[in-house]
Amino acid sequence: MDKKLTILDILGFELKEQNSLNLHCLCGRKGLVRELTIPDLNRPGLALSGFYESFAAQRIQLFGRGEVAFLKKLAEENNYGSVEKFFSYQIPCCIFTHNLLPNERFLKIADDAGCAVLQTDLSSSEFNKRLVRILSDVFAPSKTMHGVLLEVYGVGILITGESGVGKSETALELIERGQRLVADDVVEISCINGSILKGTAANKIIGHHMEIRGLGIINITQLYGVGSVRDQKEIQLIIKLEEWNPDKVYDRLGNEEKTMNILGVHVPMLEIPVKPGRNVPIIIETAAMNERLKSMGYYSAKEFNKNVLKWIETNTAKTTYYKDE
Repeated sequence: MDKKLTILDILGFELKEQNSLNLHCLCGRKGLVRELTIPDLNRPGLALSGFYESFAAQRIQLFGRGEVAFLKKLAEENNYGSVEKFFSYQIPCCIFTHNLLPNERFLKIADDAGCAVLQTDLSSSEFNKRLVRILSDVFAPSKTMHGVLLEVYGVGILITGESGVGKSETALELIERGQRLVADDVVEISCINGSILKGTAANKIIGHHMEIRGLGIINITQLYGVGSVRDQKEIQLIIKLEEWNPDKVYDRLGNEEKTMNILGVHVPMLEIPVKPGRNVPIIIETAAMNERLKSMGYYSAKEFNKNVLKWIETNTAKTTYYKDE
């Protein structure tokens, strides 16, 4: 995996409420610069007992009540050989849950080895759940795309197209109509769990600003309020805007189900031709509502075809056909 994260980065995460890790460092501050390359944790019970075959030393080592009880037993026996061998590996860090505290000898061995020892008041299961969720997001495959990401009637829509086709202007009209902006111009997309695409602004500082030609940079939050923006959104539909091409045959019934492959996930895509007189924002809002209907199992185009076929099979249709003959 090419992404790298230091233990100091984890301590620096601005996490709140149900995502907070409640971490602080007990010793081994020199080891805070060690890199984490695998988004997972390891319970080191077997290693502390002397079994190091397939030891996942590259993972964060999590110490719960069981591990601390075993460390206490080693301390009573004055047996720190397994602890010294444990820290001979290049371990990213050790984390003690339940506000548990190792003895001074353990802390000294860790400090001499340059390995950070952290503590949290969370339970082992809760901490494991929170950290794995956070690390999965950080290490998720990602890419950047040129476009505008909005939430339209609860549907995450990525508007793409050539420069100057009117993406930002269309997005501005949608925001005026009550929809919400996620990112303009450059969208950072991450693939979560191999099936969900999460989009956010590539630059957090200018993420909720828009560039409108002839007007300049505008602050959407200041103009329309905090209710007009959000930090991230799952991408559920892609709308490609393009100049109207009279020689191109556009889908008029909705039978063609085009998709775009982003990071291995196939996202439904619509091609919307742009020309004077077309109200593109209303078309996009309708596309969002239609996508919500599809998620509930109703396909307008398929239903229309089914009704046409039923009509053709009726006697009325046959009578009309033979009458024309």
